[in-house]
Amino acid sequence: MNSTPLWTPTAEQIQASLTWRFIQHVNTKFDQQITDFEQLWQWSVTNNTLFWPEVWHFTGLKGEMGQTVVDNPEQPEHSRWFTDSKVNYAENLLRKRSDDDAIVFQMENGPRQTLSWNEVYHQVSQLQQHLKSLGVRQGDRVAGFMPNIPATVIAMLAATSLGAIWTSTSPDFGEASVIERFGQSEPRVLIAANGYRYNGKTHSVMDKVDAISRQIPSIEHTLLFPLIDDIEIPAEQNMSQLMDQYLPGEIEFTRIGFNEPLFILYSSGTTGKPKCITHRVGGILIQHLKEHQLHSNIKPGDRVFYFTTCGWMMWNWLVTAMASEATLMLYEGSPFYPDGNVLWDYAEQEKFTLFGTSAKYIDALKKQGIIPAETHKLDKLNTLCSTGSVLAPESYDYVYQSIKQDLLLASISGGTDICSCFVLGNPVSPVYKGQSQCRGLGLDVQVFNDDAQSVRQEKGELVCCNSFPNQPANFWGDISGEKYHNAYFNRFDNTWCHGDWIELTEEKGIIIYGRSDATLNPGGVRIGTAEIYRYVEQLDEVVESIVIGQEWDNDVRVVLFVRLLEGLTLNETLIKSIQATIRANCTPRHVPARVLQVSDIPRTKSGKIVELAVREVVHGRPVKNTHALANPDALELFTNRDELKA
Repeated sequence: MNSTPLWTPTAEQIQASLTWRFIQHVNTKFDQQITDFEQLWQWSVTNNTLFWPEVWHFTGLKGEMGQTVVDNPEQPEHSRWFTDSKVNYAENLLRKRSDDDAIVFQMENGPRQTLSWNEVYHQVSQLQQHLKSLGVRQGDRVAGFMPNIPATVIAMLAATSLGAIWTSTSPDFGEASVIERFGQSEPRVLIAANGYRYNGKTHSVMDKVDAISRQIPSIEHTLLFPLIDDIEIPAEQNMSQLMDQYLPGEIEFTRIGFNEPLFILYSSGTTGKPKCITHRVGGILIQHLKEHQLHSNIKPGDRVFYFTTCGWMMWNWLVTAMASEATLMLYEGSPFYPDGNVLWDYAEQEKFTLFGTSAKYIDALKKQGIIPAETHKLDKLNTLCSTGSVLAPESYDYVYQSIKQDLLLASISGGTDICSCFVLGNPVSPVYKGQSQCRGLGLDVQVFNDDAQSVRQEKGELVCCNSFPNQPANFWGDISGEKYHNAYFNRFDNTWCHGDWIELTEEKGIIIYGRSDATLNPGGVRIGTAEIYRYVEQLDEVVESIVIGQEWDNDVRVVLFVRLLEGLTLNETLIKSIQATIRANCTPRHVPARVLQVSDIPRTKSGKIVELAVREVVHGRPVKNTHALANPDALELFTNRDELKA
């Protein structure tokens, strides 16, 4: 492991951070001598019943804190935090009232738009009044079939201000995928835009909205936001016109129990019916405030961007930044239209302080030879977050060489399951190549081997050994809790098992090797798929790849599929080059027995490749819910390959 940091914060940067301010606060109040982040993490998990109330106070969480900190902490699956406390999510996000920018929005081929804090408040007030007229109240579900636009934020805040539950998908989802999701959560109100733009094209969703409204019996009202001018909508469903009926006024915030539902998010649904993961209002608030302020150093007036759709948990994570009085920077469209500079143009123009994206996006920039450091002035940018898949070590080099040198690169990882992170960055610790900086404060994240022993500098399962406030409440409709238990608590006794294959390093960082259910087992040795992707995708000829284990001759053999640069054909010379690269940098067990060319690789709507679905196809087994994929036709490329029959 390379023990030379790629970036180290200066003393001035450390002392100016919210993290350092919190450390001093803890030292003073609890008579501690904490001097670095790892010590703070250790204190936070050892004393988590002291830690979480301090996060509440330090971040200024608005609400009524009761007397109870946690019930049943020894049983994480069944524990509940702050059981006599009450909060409202929208109240926390709308705490600021001013004419400063609250939201800046850029749509592909569209004009720049801004909304001030006062304008956001007024629009939420108007929509809240309309939702109340429709009878929406605490516990009702309001569904957004929306692009990443200001109206989506307004709709979510109006719903949650009433104590209603918000659930959303992205308009690029197919009709069947949306019905499969919203059909389970049973919303009373559907809010949709009339269309969206992507990659130079305008897409109407009116037919999909009509089908969704007809096929989900619970939907009583459909509101349509007129995003695309030349797609007509009925006047009685026009969200803008309906809001204009009401005068802006003071918003009535319904404070609800800390553990009441706030969001329903959906798993990708590529291996079965999507899980409806129900998140608690207080858990989301306190966890996001912690991650934004103590891990990401987000301060009032910061300009926070994450490239995301409303079908990915990063949208929910991004929007909560309003609770830290940061300005949301929204973008709707392709990150590569008209070219790969479009988001960096936006970052320079709007002076982003935090730029969030996916590891695949960073890899694509690198492949295309885009060097923002030479073309864009990014002097305000202090943090770059990457998630969605494993960030290869070479991508760390690319970020520091080609984007910005003085930058906190935070490779963060968690997921829809917790709508937040187990592994993150922080502004007071060095960044090492290929490593996430730290474990989440208050979360006793460990690495377990198969015998449930905690190990370091050894690969194993990512687990969380203690209770934490933002564990999901349940899976919507899972009355017995059996599905929830089997998803997280079935593998190890009384311990959350997340399904990631990771390692804790000597530098106290974390290396992620991919999903543990996608690890390969040739000869009984577990191999993380990210180890193979790292080296294969460095080859100039390879655009991207996907690797699986094929059951073969009473064992498992490694099969690698590659998508090559336009016009290239896989030949024996390139196969040998790929195999030699993997052998030289990994081990002989990593070397694929078969290397095959494909023209496309199947992925989820949020861009994650689907190793498990490809594995099923290769073995001739049916793949459920192919409509959950962005490009389901790509699975045909892996079906009945003669090369895999010998």
